[in-house]
Parts: sequence; C-alpha cells; structure tokens
Amino acid sequence: MVRAVGKLPLPFGPFLCYHSFMSETTVISQKKKRGPKPTGKGSPVMVRLHDPLLSELDTWMNSEDPDMSRPEAIRRILTDWLKERGYLPE
Repeated sequence: MVRAVGKLPLPFGPFLCYHSFMSETTVISQKKKRGPKPTGKGSPVMVRLHDPLLSELDTWMNSEDPDMSRPEAIRRILTDWLKERGYLPE
C-alpha cells in the first residue's frame, strides 16, 4: 500500500496518488505589462533620430529637467515651437 501525505492509505498504489497531487490549486500570476498604463488618448508617433540630434536633445533635457523622458522633451519642444508661430494659444 502507498500512503499519501495526510490521506488514508491508497489500495491501488501510485495510480491514485495522481489525484492527491492534482487536487491542489495552483495560482498562476499574469505577466506584468511593461511601461506606464496606456491612457488611450492621442496617436503614437515614431521618430528616428540620428546620434548628433539625439545628443543635442539629451543635452537640452538635462538642462531643463534631468528627470524628463525623451517623449516628454519632444512634446515640450514641439509645443513651444508651435506657440511661437501662433498655431497654439499661449
């Protein structure tokens, strides 16, 4: 006879041990998504920048706010440029 942990003796050997192992519930956590939660607002725009321009962008970001992200820096620069030309209200 095979004895399952915490159970009565099993008369048919290891074949009934399967049930005692499979009866335990396993919790599978979901994968965490990367990045911030999407807002669902706005349209994504992909921009490729070569090293010289990217270096200047990083320099400007560090002078303005060292914690600023590149997408935020590009949004601020574009907003300022459009305001200077009168396309956006001050």
